[in-house]
Amino acid sequence: MAGLDLSVVVPLYNEEESLPELVEQLLSALRPTGEHFELVLVNDGSTDATAAILERISADVPELVGVLLRKNYGQTAAMAAGFDVAQGKVIVSLDGDLQNDPADIPLLLAKQREGFDLVSGWRHDRQDAELQRKLPSRIANRIIGRVTGVRLHDYGCSLKAYDRNVLADMRLYGELHRFLPALAFIEGARITEVKVNHRARQYGTSKYGIDRTFRVLMDLLTVWFMKRFLTRPMYVFGFGGLIAILLSLIASSYLLAIKLMGDDIGTRPLLILAVVLGLAGIQLFCFGLLAELLIRTYHESQGRPIYRIRATLRGGRAC
Repeated sequence: MAGLDLSVVVPLYNEEESLPELVEQLLSALRPTGEHFELVLVNDGSTDATAAILERISADVPELVGVLLRKNYGQTAAMAAGFDVAQGKVIVSLDGDLQNDPADIPLLLAKQREGFDLVSGWRHDRQDAELQRKLPSRIANRIIGRVTGVRLHDYGCSLKAYDRNVLADMRLYGELHRFLPALAFIEGARITEVKVNHRARQYGTSKYGIDRTFRVLMDLLTVWFMKRFLTRPMYVFGFGGLIAILLSLIASSYLLAIKLMGDDIGTRPLLILAVVLGLAGIQLFCFGLLAELLIRTYHESQGRPIYRIRATLRGGRAC
């Protein structure tokens, strides 16, 4: 299926009721556009009949590519599997619960082809409970935008369109699928968002619980560190180490001075603090050196440059 214009990636987990309707809506939205497309549907170890239904539909729909994972790995892993299988020049992701509207895909494609590397959907009229879902989401979006520097109204919307070259530079793990705009920004992507439709859940219940909040916070710290120090970890560890060593030297010098003056320093808490700061400073500095070596190994072993080229101009023409 070489030369595909578009791949639509949909992670599925226990979506037996919505799956047939989802495929029908996707085909109705995309076939009239004339796009050469494929539907990459990833069954993430569902415990219901999702896998059987996917196998049955794939035999009747030539555009459908079914990916069956061995067990439930989570949404990030399912999306990563779909991205790896997808062959389109543009890749669109969306949820499989019918809350995202497939009819919005052409809108995202039109915006993406204006020169953007990633177009994120914005559920401006979100059909979810106010206190349980919408309010926490607004707070999270502001925090994520402030920490990452990528200001979007709706990080949690799975409906997004990507240039496949941007996705090729990213590796997903943990719960990082919700931070794809921030990861793309680290790679130098041009990002925008468009308002999309959002529908109330028709089947089943949400797969997310309160534990997701803690995973998101941990991954947010990871993204912040990657954005600030991915190619220079010594800056954070080494700086912290030097500050701790400096404070230890100041405290030690003071203690030495009063010791020479005849005072007893053996029972002073400042002595313990000076020792702890000194050891912590040395450890942080060593962590920085080790992190530098790991980063060099990471880039050199994969042949990953520390820069990204958008285009090369020869004779005034991009090539």
